[in-house]
Amino acid sequence: MRPPKLASVIERRLLVNYRVDPDTVARLLPEGLRPQLTRGHAVAGICLLRLGSVRPAWAPAAAGLRSENAAHRVSVEWDGPDGVETGVYIPRRDTASLVNRWAGGRIFPGEHGHADFTVRETDDTVRVAYETRDGGTRVDVEAEVTRSLEGSRLFSGIDEASAFFRDGSKGWSPTRSGRHLDGMQLRTDAWRVEPARITSARSSFFDDPHRFPPGTAELDSVLLMRGVPVRWHSLPEMPTAPALPAACRSETRT
Repeated sequence: MRPPKLASVIERRLLVNYRVDPDTVARLLPEGLRPQLTRGHAVAGICLLRLGSVRPAWAPAAAGLRSENAAHRVSVEWDGPDGVETGVYIPRRDTASLVNRWAGGRIFPGEHGHADFTVRETDDTVRVAYETRDGGTRVDVEAEVTRSLEGSRLFSGIDEASAFFRDGSKGWSPTRSGRHLDGMQLRTDAWRVEPARITSARSSFFDDPHRFPPGTAELDSVLLMRGVPVRWHSLPEMPTAPALPAACRSETRT
C-alpha cells in the first residue's frame, strides 16, 4: 500500500547547525550517501520540530494532530538517475507522540523513538529540551531571534542558509531491517526562515567525544521556522547497507 500524503503546519522548527569534519561524519553514513560540503565543512545538526494539524492531505486541518518531534540529521548527497541529488540522512528520529511512534515505518516513512520534551517559547526566544525514554539521547537548546545571521562559518547570511536547507528537502532514515532507507520529502510554497542566535546548547550526540573527537563538531548557527504550511510526500525506498560502527548503532534505533 502506498503511504498517504500528509499535510501539516510547522508551528516551530529550530534548526541547530554544526560544522563537522567530513571524514568523521562520513563514518556514520550508510553506503551510497556522502557528506554534502559547504566551505570545506560537512553540515549536521538537530531539528526540533513542533507540527500542528497533521493529517492526510485530503482531510480538513481541524482533524489534524499536534506533536513535538526531533531529528538528528546530516546533510548528504548521492548519485541519482539524473545526477547528484541532495538531502539529509537522519540517524535518529524521536517524538512525544504515541501516534507517530506507532505509525512511523508502518503508515508513513520514518521510525521514531520515544522522548519527553520540555518547551518554553516567547515571540523572541525558544528553549527546547528532550530526553529519550531509553536514555540514549539528551538535548537542551536555547536560542533567541535576531535580525541577521551572524558568526556562521557555513553560510554568508540568511539567504544562503535558507536556500541550502530548502534544497535539502529529502530526508532518509534507517530501518530495522537495515536493507533500505525510508524516504520523505517536505514540500511547501511558503518557505521562510528567521535568523537566530544560540544562547546555550547541549547534545549527547554531538558532545560525545567517541563519536566526534574534540574539534570535529562545532556549533555554527541556528535557524527558526514558524507558521509554515507543508506537505510530506513519501519517496521510493533507497537500497543500502548499514555502515555505522557498532558503538553508534545503539543510539540509532530503539
